[in-house]
Formats: sequence, structure tokens, C-alpha cells
Amino acid sequence: MDIQAAKMIGAGLAMIALLGVGLGLGNLFSNLINAIARNPSAKNEIFPVGMIGFALTESIALLAFIVAMIILFK
Repeated sequence: MDIQAAKMIGAGLAMIALLGVGLGLGNLFSNLINAIARNPSAKNEIFPVGMIGFALTESIALLAFIVAMIILFK
């Protein structure tokens, strides 16, 4: 197998993590909207926790992207 082909396959496999990130973010925000709709007075307590969850989940996407770029260009 050519080394360039192996790099492309490895980078593609590293990007599979984005599927989980997309599902996780969709689940997080749907539950956040549902929680705020059920109890609007708790928005100030629920929303910051949702944003922390968003940041942590999005960091996984950035990590997967960085790993894919390292595989491609090193």
C-alpha cells in the first residue's frame, strides 16, 4: 500500500469522531432546550452548564481534526 493512501485512510478514520460530536451536540442542545422549556426560571442555572458541555464536546472535534492533520502532513 502506498504511504499517501495509508495517510488518507488514517485521516479519514480520525474524522469518524466528528460523527459522535455531531450526535452529542444535537443531543445536548435538544435536552437543553427541553429543560429550559420545562422550567424557564432555571435558565440561569442550566444554560452555563450547557455551554460547558458544548465546549467540552467541541474540543473533541478540534482534537480529531488536529490528529487528522498530523496524520496527513507528518
